[in-house]
This record gives sequence, structure tokens and C-alpha cells, in this order.
Amino acid sequence: MSSLRTVDARDACPACGNREISTLCSGTDKLYATTTEEFDVVECKACRLVRLYPWPSPEKLRRYYPENYWHDPSGDTADRLAEAWRRFVLRDHVGFVRNAIEDCGLDGPVLDVGCGGGLFLRELGLPHERVVGLDYSVDAAAVAWGTNAVPVACAALPRAPFRKGTFSVITMFHVLEHLFDPITYIDAARDLLQPGGRLVIQVPNTACWQFLLFGESWNGLDIPRHLINFKESDLRHLLEDCGFEVLRSKHFSLRDNPTGFATSLAPALDPMSRRVRRVAETPNLKLLKDATYFLLVLLGLPFTLIESLCRAGSTVMIEARVKPKP
Repeated sequence: MSSLRTVDARDACPACGNREISTLCSGTDKLYATTTEEFDVVECKACRLVRLYPWPSPEKLRRYYPENYWHDPSGDTADRLAEAWRRFVLRDHVGFVRNAIEDCGLDGPVLDVGCGGGLFLRELGLPHERVVGLDYSVDAAAVAWGTNAVPVACAALPRAPFRKGTFSVITMFHVLEHLFDPITYIDAARDLLQPGGRLVIQVPNTACWQFLLFGESWNGLDIPRHLINFKESDLRHLLEDCGFEVLRSKHFSLRDNPTGFATSLAPALDPMSRRVRRVAETPNLKLLKDATYFLLVLLGLPFTLIESLCRAGSTVMIEARVKPKP
């Protein structure tokens, strides 16, 4: 689907202000079924930024996030296996961030923005005084502290209760695409970083093969929760405009790329989707569905590796540092 149209000034491109858009596809919330409303995924004619249209109001957007959005594993066999898998695939993210910590050579704490249940910070393996989570959800903070022993502040990053120049590394995994104004978060991160500190960001990559293959069913769009859908070039321009220098990028995530492939194929089998939608299932049926989903993840692994080698992976992770003052 592609149709060129001009939108009102209030709906202009958030990156360049252009008002002409073309529609790439349309869809609704297939993953959590929080709404039946249809949304367009559009592309700016000038700068090619992809975004949701129309943007929901902040009040509506909050309704699209289920109350039990955060994972706190129970004691059954399926959850124990799933938790072990999550810890294994997080090694990708942990390794990337540990390299950033070593490269910057600073001993300040690490802040994970949008930390959810805090599993990443626990797996990072740093002393407790060197890790801090930030999330707007009190429920997420409770999981992070109660399950993973990670201290968490509840706030949005621009209003976070931290002094400037506190952190050596700040991470944002799948945060920017949910924001009306990503610039405020990048600016806030710059202020909170120590000189020479690192910012690590991961977002879905709209310039990926999975988007071409699945269209509106691609999990990376996550309609209607993802407001802006970045390409690597979009993210690089954003960081550079906000005073950062991009150091390296990576297009493969063992946690996200194969699972995104599986969820795009069969959203009804996605474990978090079933939990959030409170699908009634016996322990044996749950285990069977989880095993089927895991098989789809394994089947998608070769494809996601190849697309990543071609710099067309379904996610992009970037490490950047604040540009030194002239």
C-alpha cells in the first residue's frame, strides 16, 4: 500500500517538519489485543522517517500497555525454562555493554532506562552500588527489586532524580520508539553522563528484511505502541544532532531478532502475549505452546543471522559518546 497525502501541520514529521507522507501499511494491536482501532504506518516523503499515524493521545497510549506487561517468573517448568533462556540470550546485550564500560574507562554507575524487571542489570554482574534502573512503572520496579535485587527509581528520564554527570554508561533498550519526543531523552542522557561516558541504544530497525517479508505483521512495528520506527541512519542523525559521536553499531540480537521473527509468524504463540491476554491453558498445554514457539525461534535463527550480516537485521544497537567540547 502506498498513497501520498499531506497532513495537518500538527501531524508533520517530527524529524524534519515535512507534511507529505506515504502510507506503507496499516494494522492494529495483534500482539496484546488492547484495541481494534486501525493505524497507518507512514513514511515522510522528505527524510524517509517511518512512524505511526495518527499518533494516539497520551491518555489513549497508556491504555495500550497492559497492566501485567512485566515478567515475574513463577515456579512452573515452562517459566523456569523460559527464564533460563532469557538469561542466556541476554549475553549479547551484556557483552556489548561490558565492552562500552571497559572502553570508557570510568567507574561510575550504569543506568538502564526502561529497565522493566531488571534482569539485564542483574546479569551485568556489577556491584549493587554500580547499577541503577529507571522505569515509569511501579510494578516493574517491584519486580526488579523483589526478584532481581536491582534498585530502581520510578520516573521519566528527563525528570529523573539524579545529578548531572553521575553515570559512566546509560542504556536504553527498546525505549526511543515508544516516545513522542525522543530528543528529550537523548538530551537528558547527555547531561547525566560523565565526560567520556557512553550511551547504548537499541531499537527495531525498519530497514530490515523482516519488515519487507512480514509488512504490517512484523513484530518490530508493535502497533500501536511504537510511535517512531527508526532506521540506523535515523538514529545516527538523532544522536549526532544531540551532541553524540557514534562509535559502533550491531545489527544482531540473540534475544530480539529470532524471537521477533517467531512472533511475526505466530503472535498467538508469543509467551508474553499469552500471559498478558491471560490465555487459559493447562501447564502441559503451556509447555507445548512454549516449545512450539521455541522451535520457530530456532527456525528463524539462520535467516536472522544472514540479514544481520547484510546490515539489515531487525534491530540495531549503537554505542555513542558525548562529543568533547571544543
